Amino acid sequence: QVQLVESGGGSVQAGGSLRLSCAASGLPYSRYCMGWFRQAPGKEREGVAAIDSGDGSTIYIKSVKGRFTISQDNAKNTLYLQMNSLKPEDTAMYYCAGGPTVGSVCYIALELYNYWGQGTQVTVSS
Repeated sequence: QVQLVESGGGSVQAGGSLRLSCAASGLPYSRYCMGWFRQAPGKEREGVAAIDSGDGSTIYIKSVKGRFTISQDNAKNTLYLQMNSLKPEDTAMYYCAGGPTVGSVCYIALELYNYWGQGTQVTVSS
């Protein structure tokens, strides 16, 4: 049974930092993509960043590049998202997700991810 459990959300002021964690277990792939997604109230869920479990290659959306860092600890089966220089527009529920690679590449498209956590709330005040 696949389990993805996020933690580390909270409330911070603009300019602050948070580190999200996602404990993963049971993913049925030898090589897979792990991603962070977010959904703000009244908006669609969007991809934020993804990482390839095999070679560690990463991809980010433009709005978080240089501020967020996705990483993984394969020994602990844990995914991280270090978020620095947070802005009020980063406020959202953040989800981790897992899915297969596509031609040995990871993308941050929702439809490519089969397994999802329950989410952790991040609130950034101005």
